[in-house]
Amino acid sequence: MKPKIKELDVDFIGGQEAMSKEEELVISEFITARKMALAKKNVRNAKATQPKKVSA
Repeated sequence: MKPKIKELDVDFIGGQEAMSKEEELVISEFITARKMALAKKNVRNAKATQPKKVSA
């Protein structure tokens, strides 16, 4: 049987202090760009997979 819990290899970068405004902005831009890219991909797939109309 396979174990249900996966061990994650995580590196900690930086310290315990709060993020700077520049860091927050960079992360926010990255997340926004990723969401937009995924949304474009989903729209493209949705158009390609529309069911065909069949007259009976």
